[in-house]
Amino acid sequence: MTLNTLVDHANCEDCPIRHRAVCARCDADELTVLEEIKYYRSFEAGQTIIWSGDQMNFVGSVVSGIATLTQTMEDGRTQMVGLLLPSDFVGRPGRESAAYDVVATTDLVMCCFRKKPFEDLMNRTPHIAQRLLQMTLDELDAAREWMLVLGRKTAREKIASLLSIIARRDASASAKGLSGPIVFDLPLTREAMADYLGLTLETVSRQISALKKDKVILLEGKRHVTVPDIGRLMEEAGDDADGGCLV
Repeated sequence: MTLNTLVDHANCEDCPIRHRAVCARCDADELTVLEEIKYYRSFEAGQTIIWSGDQMNFVGSVVSGIATLTQTMEDGRTQMVGLLLPSDFVGRPGRESAAYDVVATTDLVMCCFRKKPFEDLMNRTPHIAQRLLQMTLDELDAAREWMLVLGRKTAREKIASLLSIIARRDASASAKGLSGPIVFDLPLTREAMADYLGLTLETVSRQISALKKDKVILLEGKRHVTVPDIGRLMEEAGDDADGGCLV
């Protein structure tokens, strides 16, 4: 989805993430107010959206594309600490500066809100405040589950977990949902996956090949993935088919 496409369909009711984003519970009048303070920004793959420590004058939701959250230590070492997928929220009301580097992994479009007007609106609008609280708690749950992935799961389970997260989020954006095969383009290079999962590049490549050999996934090239059965992929991730971890 391009910025021009979004501008052509800039009404909030037509937004592809409308029912999953921070505005999901807003009524018509609240959406009208949001539309008055929103604007779209597009970023190219590899472009930094915000640097850690920089003052943030906006908050917003990822509409299309994927970004990474990265933290840099004093000696220059970096660690990817999270992914931002469509409908995820960027920025924290009440916080003046960014806590992490946010970098577009793919071409990305954000629906941005000017920070001060958004904070004022949030204080007046319980629907937005409640939804943001729910999203923050979901993010906390996901972070705790990710600690399990990194600390206790095998390399195969780590790869399967990451693939299932991306597959389910991709499916949730479509009318088809989780029924039938799920097809998506992997947004991370294998090097980035290795960094995020705490594995070597060789291990990532080996485990992806093993999942392909066992027909848990189908792979065309290095990035085009088909998941024939999401339940089987989640079993490989050590999750149950009723929801598992890392929703």
